[in-house]
Amino acid sequence: MNATRSPHAPKPALLACALAGCLAVAAPAFAQSTSATLRGQVTTQAGAEAGATVTATNVATGAVRRVQTNANGAYTLAGLPPGTYRVEAGGQSETVTVSVASSVTLDLVGAAAQAPASGEVTDIGGVTVTAPALREVRTPEVGNTISLRQIQQLPQATRNFLEFADTVPGMQFKIDAQGRATLRAGATNTSSSNLYIDGVSQKSYVQQGGVAGQNESPGNPFPQLAIGEYKVITSNYKAEYGQVSGAAITAATRSGTNEFEGEMFYRFTNERMRAKRPDEADKDDSQVKEYGFAFGGPIVEDRMHFFVAYEGKENVYARSVQPDAASGDAYLRLPENLRSYYGATTLPFEEDLYFAKLSWDIGDNDRLELSGQYRDEDVVGNVGGVSTPEHGDARINEDKRVNLKWMHYGQSFYNELTVSQQDSQNSRLPVSYGNGISYKVINRIPTVQEATLLQVGPASGFSQQAQRQKGWSLQNDLTFNSFEFKGEHTIKVGVNYRDIDLESSDGVAVNPQFEWEVDAATGQLATQPYRVVFIAPFETPGLTPVVQTSAKQYGFYIQDDWQVNDHLMLNFGVRWDYEDVPAYTDHVTPQAFVDALYAADPQNPGQRWVDRWINGGINAINPLDYISTGGNRENFKDAWAPRVGFSYDLGADERHVIHGGAGRSYDRNLFRDLAFERHKGSISQVRLEFADPATGQCLTLSGPSCVAWDPAFTGGSEVLAGIGGARNAAEAYLLNNDLKTPYTDQFSLGMSNQVGEWLTDVTVQRILARDGFGYTLGNRYPDGDFFGETGGPPWGASDRVPTGFGGVILGDNGVEQRSTQILLSADKPYTKASGWGANIAYTHTQARQNSRNNDSQFDYFDKARLQYFPFVKSSNQPKHRLSASASVDGPWGVTYGAKLVLETPNPINTVACYGADGWDGSTCQLVGFVPPGNGRFLVGGDIFSYRTVDLQATKEFVLAGDTRLTARVNLLNAFNFKNFDSYVYGGPDGANNYFGQDGQLDTGYVSVNRNAGVFYFPRTLTVELGLKF
Repeated sequence: MNATRSPHAPKPALLACALAGCLAVAAPAFAQSTSATLRGQVTTQAGAEAGATVTATNVATGAVRRVQTNANGAYTLAGLPPGTYRVEAGGQSETVTVSVASSVTLDLVGAAAQAPASGEVTDIGGVTVTAPALREVRTPEVGNTISLRQIQQLPQATRNFLEFADTVPGMQFKIDAQGRATLRAGATNTSSSNLYIDGVSQKSYVQQGGVAGQNESPGNPFPQLAIGEYKVITSNYKAEYGQVSGAAITAATRSGTNEFEGEMFYRFTNERMRAKRPDEADKDDSQVKEYGFAFGGPIVEDRMHFFVAYEGKENVYARSVQPDAASGDAYLRLPENLRSYYGATTLPFEEDLYFAKLSWDIGDNDRLELSGQYRDEDVVGNVGGVSTPEHGDARINEDKRVNLKWMHYGQSFYNELTVSQQDSQNSRLPVSYGNGISYKVINRIPTVQEATLLQVGPASGFSQQAQRQKGWSLQNDLTFNSFEFKGEHTIKVGVNYRDIDLESSDGVAVNPQFEWEVDAATGQLATQPYRVVFIAPFETPGLTPVVQTSAKQYGFYIQDDWQVNDHLMLNFGVRWDYEDVPAYTDHVTPQAFVDALYAADPQNPGQRWVDRWINGGINAINPLDYISTGGNRENFKDAWAPRVGFSYDLGADERHVIHGGAGRSYDRNLFRDLAFERHKGSISQVRLEFADPATGQCLTLSGPSCVAWDPAFTGGSEVLAGIGGARNAAEAYLLNNDLKTPYTDQFSLGMSNQVGEWLTDVTVQRILARDGFGYTLGNRYPDGDFFGETGGPPWGASDRVPTGFGGVILGDNGVEQRSTQILLSADKPYTKASGWGANIAYTHTQARQNSRNNDSQFDYFDKARLQYFPFVKSSNQPKHRLSASASVDGPWGVTYGAKLVLETPNPINTVACYGADGWDGSTCQLVGFVPPGNGRFLVGGDIFSYRTVDLQATKEFVLAGDTRLTARVNLLNAFNFKNFDSYVYGGPDGANNYFGQDGQLDTGYVSVNRNAGVFYFPRTLTVELGLKF
């Protein structure tokens, strides 16, 4: 794959040809519908009105949908695009607003509809329409909807529309010191969630992040100007949602209307408009420059409409370079030329986002939507923390998608056919080439522990990577809306097929990394490096540095929403998914790997090396579980996911509703995790250590991997690859022949209550995540033990690995998380009459996991098997989290918005050495503990680790007719709270990395690193100008 490209530049021609380009593509995506369902009953004084025609007219576009009532006067209008509708039946009429992916009720009684008395204000082509927003309360789904009002009127740090998702209980949105955004649901990993835009999955199949292109990116997945509203479901989603085990987020895009209308904006801030960061001596250069426009209107009134949007970013993020917290204060004694690297630096970032959409209502019964989206971004990453700017890498994201959707409306059914094409790729390159250097302090008691002070020079060859997913897919969803059996049934069935080409490469043989020891007491550098880590090529038949496969994905579901009576709604569904990945099923373990496993064991005469696995006692491994013949693997076929739920309306008036549900949801194994088996043996990391001149011993390695230092080794990877120990250092990656698919089991029980204008909800949610993927060490000591006499893992010394190889890495399922959350919410929707709206969301979390970091597949080398890791407090969520937001119409036409977020500290997960002997022979254990907070809020002590108060004010000036100028200011982190992002691991008498002794865990020396970077931003003022017409 070609990782080079021309210099970054906007592509204005795309907006002009996006629709035409879409027409040239006949390629087919996977749909989770964003449309709404409106149901109810038409009655008169004489009773239910059977056979009445119910007509829903979209006020903005003129689109008309009709259906007739049944013998009970009941009707169901399925497949309504979110928006404001005038609903008419038998001379009765009501104008209401339906939201994305909702199922709501509107009963038409007598001469007036039974709907809320006051409503939201919708601006349609300059005409203000007041329409009650029908709230979805009779559902087992746990979540909430983010309205366009919230998106437009709440303060915002980025133009990432997902930033508002954390106003939903159970969700967490964070921005790190590099501007990278992370969205997490509960204690699940970030890859488990999925985003659906107009029903089309944006899932990343290759690498982490959940959304394609979002891994370690400060960019936005989609232009915010093109988002109408979206729904966040944290658990118990219906069977139509697939490839998700965290949150399901479904967003509806804007469409053109019968009025030509547009808007544009320009947003700016820089270092002069912000407070100083804690790690800055003087404020370093920084900038946020964001701009964009949207335009839409009719092509044929009431029939065909268009909409286009563009957003761009030219940002510069301030970043800090500081030592690993575990290194203590040793950095203070480094030579001046190295200490000068510490402090503030900057990261440039550029992004272009395009969207175009054509909507055609062919008649009352058919609608076509054709859309295209393009994302293009460049950023320098891996800078900050211990990494200097010269140690960074250049990252490029490109995401192109085209979608075609046909919706057909019948009297008793609704069908939605979606075809889509996608091409999403991410590549990385080091910013320079040569030798990199890491300076470290080393603690040798009780086991060797290393902490990095600084990384300078070029980044390693692992910084040159490429990931890609490209292909087409087809989905059909059929809804039957008039089935009657002991109540009203809405039955939905769907099938999908995807044909996706996947590609992954993970490094090239460049940029060796030399590691130097620094005396923690004096700051003096050693006379020579003690280790080099580099990538070397190996000629292993059947393996390749770039792994490609053509994956086939199949899915089927059926869902029944059964309204038993006016009180009880039951929801039953089941889903089945299957994925064929030939790179996994057809892989043949190289004969060189097999021969090495079954070869004579040099340390155990008369035995084979593999006998260490077979006779390993509690660490025993069956080699046949990992040796693939190309015919003994099957794809996982048991991804059956039943989902059940209920809602009980106590008064049959939607004011007090008890709801609950239980279900299973399968995600998928990331292709990059699977691809390591096919490329690591062809291009592997090699670790060589250099003997101490005084002792002749290396730090952790022996045999061929321990060599005498020679200055000629600085000649590059080719020179290093010629060293004897390097020639036999290829890593053997072996996957379990019976890999499973990660999933979550979800349970919830709650109650929603309408209290005046407020809708409140209390829900208890239990989520069990199982079969997560991770790699463990297959190395073993000669007696088959994993820990040996020192109690440390069997790192790749020659007596612990098969002859001719540098290590064995085994891939399995077994990573788990268990969480229980109490979710409290209170929402007061904005209405014109009241002039204000508010949202309060509180989450209490108790979560445990058997991993140090369930977002990484390589954090499991401290135990022999995944199931041997104990369950400890999870670092993925704080125990307490509060989000509160509000907007209000103030005097002089100014609209104000505010948002508060408070979090107690996330627990820390680490492997601590404190003299605790594990049952498996280990002396260092996985622990989870809550660190100290770094600040207070109003009252109390320093119990919080994350605090923000954001404010905004917007004023609109009418220029002429419908043309309006808007001026807006955002004050982010108004009180300049410092949300530090790391901790210092100290110890008695100046010791570092101390966690206790004699088996007694002591975390009292852990303290906030107040010289480090911070989450979010310091107090920052942003200004924004806009024009609407």
